[in-house]
Amino acid sequence: MQPQTFAGKTSLVTPSRKRFFIMVLLFITVVINYLDRANLSIAAPALTTELGIDPIHVGLIFSAFGWTYAAMQIPGGWLVDRVPPRILYAVALLLWSLATIMLGFAASFIALFVLRMAVGALEAPAYPINSRVVTTWFPERERATAIGFYTSGQFVGLAFLTPVLAWLQAQYGWHMVFVSTGAVGVIWALVWFLVYREPRDFNGVNQAEIELIRDGGGLVDIQTSTEKNKRGFSWPDLGIVLSKRKLWGIYLGQFCLNSTLWFFLTWFPTYLVKYRGMDFIKSGLLASLPFLAAFVGVLCSGFFSDWLIRRGSSVGFARKLPIIGGLLISTSIIGANYVESTPLVIAFLALAFFGNGLASITWSLVSTLAPARLLGLTGGTFNFIGNLAAITTPIVIGFLATGDSFAPAITYVAVLALVGALSYILLVGKVERIEL
Repeated sequence: MQPQTFAGKTSLVTPSRKRFFIMVLLFITVVINYLDRANLSIAAPALTTELGIDPIHVGLIFSAFGWTYAAMQIPGGWLVDRVPPRILYAVALLLWSLATIMLGFAASFIALFVLRMAVGALEAPAYPINSRVVTTWFPERERATAIGFYTSGQFVGLAFLTPVLAWLQAQYGWHMVFVSTGAVGVIWALVWFLVYREPRDFNGVNQAEIELIRDGGGLVDIQTSTEKNKRGFSWPDLGIVLSKRKLWGIYLGQFCLNSTLWFFLTWFPTYLVKYRGMDFIKSGLLASLPFLAAFVGVLCSGFFSDWLIRRGSSVGFARKLPIIGGLLISTSIIGANYVESTPLVIAFLALAFFGNGLASITWSLVSTLAPARLLGLTGGTFNFIGNLAAITTPIVIGFLATGDSFAPAITYVAVLALVGALSYILLVGKVERIEL
C-alpha cells in the first residue's frame, strides 16, 4: 500500500464551514449600513419641523450622502487594496457610526449637511470590502449565494427594521433614531475587529476548507500578495479599470440597476401619496411590499446562479442570466402608468423591484472580472459610477414629475432598466478574469 500524502489525507477530511459564518457577518454589516442610510428619511419630518428647515434645504440634506459616497468610491477602493478588511471595515464602521450619533445632536442645517456628507464618505469602502471578503472566502460556485445573502441585508434593513426606528422616534424623539443606529454600529465595529480574520488565520478553518476555496477560484492568499505589492495610488492602474470594455458593461449596468433602487429610496412614498392619492399610513404599509419582493428576488438570484454553476453552466451564463433577466423584469414598472387600481399599481412596482433584487448579484461579476491586484480599485470604480444614480435619479425624476403626471418619471426608470440589460448583453461578453 502506498503511503498517503498530506494532500491525500486532507482530501478525505470534510471542509469546515467557517466561510458561511463570514457570510452572516457581512449580512449584519450591510443591515447596519443601510439603516444608517435610511434613518434620515424616518427622522426628517419631525427633525425639519423642530429645526424649521424648508423643503429646499431638506433636499440638499438628502443629497449630501450621495455626493460624498460617490466621490469617495475610487479612493475607498484604493484603500481596500492596501488595508486589511479587518482593520479598514472596523475603522470605517466606527467613524461613520460616530458621525451618525452626532446627527442626533445636530441643531442646524449646516451641521446636518456636513455630518451626512461625513457618513457618505466613510461608508464608501463598505461594498468594495464586501466584494474583497467574498472573493477571498468563497469559491466561484458559492460566490453568488454569498453576495445574494449579504445584499439581502439592505432590504431587510429597509423593510423590517424601518418600523422599529419609526417606533423609537414616536416614543423618544427623532434624536434617538440616530443615536440608536449609531450605537449599534459602534458595537459592531468592535465585534468585526475582534472576530474577522483572513481564511488561513481564522480559528476553526481546516486545510480542506482552504483548499476548497483556493481550488474553486477563491483568492485565499490575496492579502499576502497585497502586502508584497503595496504602492501608492497609480494613475495607470485607474486607466486600466477605466479602459476595459467588459468593466464598462458592468459599470453602466450598475448605474441603471441603482436608478431603480434610488427611485424606491427617494420618490416612491411621494408617488403613492401625491400622485396616487393614498393616505400616509396606508402608503407606509404598502411601501414595504416592493422591498419584501426585492428581498425574495436577491435570495433567489444567488441560489439560482450558483445552482446553474453546479449543474455545469459556465460562470458567464450563470451570473449574467439572473442579472439580465432581473433588469428586463424591472422594465415592468412602466405598467404602473396604465392602471388605476391601487393593488395593480403596487403589483407592478413590486414585480419591478423583485427584478431589481434578482439582478443585484452584480458584485459577483466584479469579483470574477477584476484584475486580482486591483479588486478594490475596480470595485470602487464600479460603485462610483453605479452610485451616480443616487445623485441623478432623484433630480431627473423631480424634473420629469411635473404637474399631475408621474408617468414620464416611471418611463425613465423603465428605459434605464432596459439599457442596463443591453449593457450586459452587448458589452460584457465572455466572463473571465482580466489578466495584467
